[in-house]
Amino acid sequence: MRARSLAALLALVGGAALAAPAPSLRIEEPAPGRYVSGLVTLRARIEPEGLPVLRLAFSADGHPVCAREAPPWECAWDAGLDVVAHNIRAVAVLTDGSRLVDSVRTEAASFAPAVDVEVVQVAATVSDEKGRLVKGLGRGAFRVFEDERPQEVTHFIGADAERELAVAVDMSGSMEPAMAKCRAAVKGFLASIRPVDPVTLLAFNDSVFTVSRREAAPEARLRAVDRLRAWGSTAFYDAVLRGLDLLERHRGRRALVLFTDGEDMVSRATAQDVQRRIEVSAAPVYVVAQGKGMREPGLKRVLDRVAGVSGGRAFYTDRVEELDGVFAEIGEDIASQYLLAYAPTELVRDGGWRTIRVEVAGTKDTVRARQGYRASA
Repeated sequence: MRARSLAALLALVGGAALAAPAPSLRIEEPAPGRYVSGLVTLRARIEPEGLPVLRLAFSADGHPVCAREAPPWECAWDAGLDVVAHNIRAVAVLTDGSRLVDSVRTEAASFAPAVDVEVVQVAATVSDEKGRLVKGLGRGAFRVFEDERPQEVTHFIGADAERELAVAVDMSGSMEPAMAKCRAAVKGFLASIRPVDPVTLLAFNDSVFTVSRREAAPEARLRAVDRLRAWGSTAFYDAVLRGLDLLERHRGRRALVLFTDGEDMVSRATAQDVQRRIEVSAAPVYVVAQGKGMREPGLKRVLDRVAGVSGGRAFYTDRVEELDGVFAEIGEDIASQYLLAYAPTELVRDGGWRTIRVEVAGTKDTVRARQGYRASA
């Protein structure tokens, strides 16, 4: 009797173990609570893989976006210029007539970051008297001055909000001796970025090319870095403009990170083109110059100007072993960044330069921010 009971129990357990997992549908992109704007990829996963699916349809705010009859279960959707809340829904119809449904809600930002000639955006990083980065500040802590005239901070995004990043890495021939350590440093930096923060990875030598799109999974970005090989010359100026172009398609907190080891020799763009673009861009730029790149006086002047005006930073190191620490410092800096916006009290589009100064009221904290902007007509 006892043997029969044991056999029955084993049969029951075995049957449960062999039972197929329940079909499921999950929207992977965008993630719940994320800020979205511009062109966005909607992506879903159906499990188990190979499940017979007739059709999967996406909708946004009750309006159809697209339908797919085979994987990959994804499509492009224009979320608009403003960062407002959206309801994304995915419905999969299986061959047996049953349906799988999932939905996510994205968030609205307190900062409406459309590119508007009436609004000036300012990225700001705050350090205390000991040089430690300060987080957790609110809108009311900041004071903004344009040409020393006080401005009202009308929109604000805190340091914990999502951020859009573009990372451009020099893969010219001169990088060959340091390629292994450079790849390791870049991978360490990318691995430190939160999964909710989109990252576009670029590489440049004679030209600029996309290594990993912003929609790529974090592990796919790391694999893409392993495939990088050194050859050609250095189109650094073209890489700056390409990175800023990509960031301008999106809203909210943004930053461009560039690494180079040599002076630009082949770009179609010039140093003057880069300077003009920085003067009208709201994205802070972080630059790392290593080896020959840190010893070229002309390049160093450009890098200092680009980083300083934008509110970013320029780092110079003669040892590739120091790259890990430099990238870690950049990552911490970007993670601590606030985004402010104001409507100038005296807006005159005369092509003149407007200085910007940001302070934290009642403290001795140091604020690094965009130094100004060109009031283009």
